[in-house]
Amino acid sequence: MIPALRPGDKIAIVATARKITLPEIELAIRTFKDWGLQVILGESIGASYNYFAGNDALRLQDLQQMLDNDSIKAIICARGGYGTTRIIDQVDFTIFQQHPKWLVGFSDVTALHSHIHNLGLESIHAIMPLLFPKEGTADSIETLRRVLFGEDVVYTAAPHAFNRTGTAIGQLVGGNLSMLHTLTGTRSDISTEGKILFLEDLCEYLYHVDRMMVHMDRSGKLENLAGLVIGDMSDMNDTPVPFGKTAYEIILEHTGKYNYPVAYGFPVGHEPLNLALICGRETALAVSESGVQLTYC
Repeated sequence: MIPALRPGDKIAIVATARKITLPEIELAIRTFKDWGLQVILGESIGASYNYFAGNDALRLQDLQQMLDNDSIKAIICARGGYGTTRIIDQVDFTIFQQHPKWLVGFSDVTALHSHIHNLGLESIHAIMPLLFPKEGTADSIETLRRVLFGEDVVYTAAPHAFNRTGTAIGQLVGGNLSMLHTLTGTRSDISTEGKILFLEDLCEYLYHVDRMMVHMDRSGKLENLAGLVIGDMSDMNDTPVPFGKTAYEIILEHTGKYNYPVAYGFPVGHEPLNLALICGRETALAVSESGVQLTYC
């Protein structure tokens, strides 16, 4: 179990993917300090190499230093984008495994969540500093605080017409659908058997969503789940010849033949309400006609 944060602890903010400027995360820094935390900024914050927050070597070194520094009790990824998979195979997790700490982020950071899951450690899928100023994120930020500081959380969601009722217990895994698709066959690929999988995505073409769900099914990622949680599929795109189905309808098509409980419309993903989820934690999912509840065992 990773220790909960306490006032006075040091946390680090790094950018493993797309570049970001200091002004973009100033609200997050103030928020963390208001929680009583000391904030250490990595060299990748403010760095620029074309699209990225510094070149691969800089981003790798930045992440590695924070993983190895035992005085740092949590690492917060500043934003997503693309770039984490370019460096992850060069990261040495030896010291991190001996002295684990929270690693926080979502979207492109799904690569780190999945890789860390294979090491037997938990991580936090949650809002990132870039998004703190966005309107409507207060509850997302509060759930991150509660999880970081070891407070209990119980999440609920409204019923959805596509939900399949039932209960399940299993480790919670998942994240960004595009990233999970990309990780298939790599060292960061995860087993989903007997687990509760959650999915979200942003700005994908609908036919891409279908192709990824076909691939997930063909590669055995969907068949033996304990349960499935579908978060936001935000700002989906269509082709001039319409695909003919929404993202949720596509997912329903490829999971409807299975019997585990499925919850649609769960507040996780690229929307202001993005509840902090503990990847790797034993989790109970209950889907009923009245709604959805997710709790940690």
